[in-house]
Amino acid sequence: MTRTLVASATREIVIGFDQPFCVIGERINPTGRKKLAAEMNAGDFSTVEKDVLAQVAAGATMLDVNAGVTAVNPNETEPPLLVKTLEIVQSLTDVPLSIDSSVTAAIEAGLQVAKGRPLVNSVTGETEKLEAILPLIKKYDVPVVAISNDETGISEDPDVRFEVARKIVQHAADYGIPAHDIVVDPLVMPIGAMGTAGQQVFKLLRRLREELKVNTTCGLSNISFGLPHRHGINAAFIPMVIAAGMTSAIMNPCRPQEMEAVRGANVLTGADPNCSEWIMTYRDHKPAGAAAAAAPASGDSGAGRRRGGREGRRRAGA
Repeated sequence: MTRTLVASATREIVIGFDQPFCVIGERINPTGRKKLAAEMNAGDFSTVEKDVLAQVAAGATMLDVNAGVTAVNPNETEPPLLVKTLEIVQSLTDVPLSIDSSVTAAIEAGLQVAKGRPLVNSVTGETEKLEAILPLIKKYDVPVVAISNDETGISEDPDVRFEVARKIVQHAADYGIPAHDIVVDPLVMPIGAMGTAGQQVFKLLRRLREELKVNTTCGLSNISFGLPHRHGINAAFIPMVIAAGMTSAIMNPCRPQEMEAVRGANVLTGADPNCSEWIMTYRDHKPAGAAAAAAPASGDSGAGRRRGGREGRRRAGA
């Protein structure tokens, strides 16, 4: 059984087909978050700190850490900022981390300060990228996310994306990197733009599990991009990709609907023995609006009025 070990200084987790689904918190990422990017650029990490604590409290298994605040001189600006961000995150939590950058120098700088065995996010099938990143993966003995695109771009054909994944796994083997340290991202397309996106990723996941025997991940919210009420689509998508073989996802753990889907899927796949995690999390759970629905319309509760009615009838018949 394929198992990918990821660790902090004090905690180990395993990504695997027989393990609970690995939730990689996505919030420490300034991409598309202008306010966060401006804060980080100015040396203000207050939002980063809040996002760390909120994601861990919500149940994140790992945290993805990205410091790509600008496209201006990223080879110079991103490495020290990523190092600072990683140090702050590690001071607040002991969950394992994913070092997320498209800048090779930033990844290496991050690997030098990251404790334990972080996940590197990411490498693609482009030859130049493989030759830059895979030596670092071997040197630091860490797992890596492999994104299924190459010099030709992102193919709409899932069979082409599978072959790119195969190429990365084989190329990694040439460096002595085992397949269990490759976590493939099959690239989830937006369902609103491509109606077969869901079917494509389910097919890809089954092949990646059965033929390459690798663990998998994705940017989960890509599936709902451009649609209203995105979290409903995301929550439906989660148990379906888990059933198809996906073992982790980069997602927002602070969305209760999506985390309920993860935990429910863990129960149904047997990754939550005796429903222990589900019971511990939800034993005192009250659905939204339940309190309001149960509130009395007047000073007396409905139950009290019914009891009064029954008692009154008994007294009248006595």
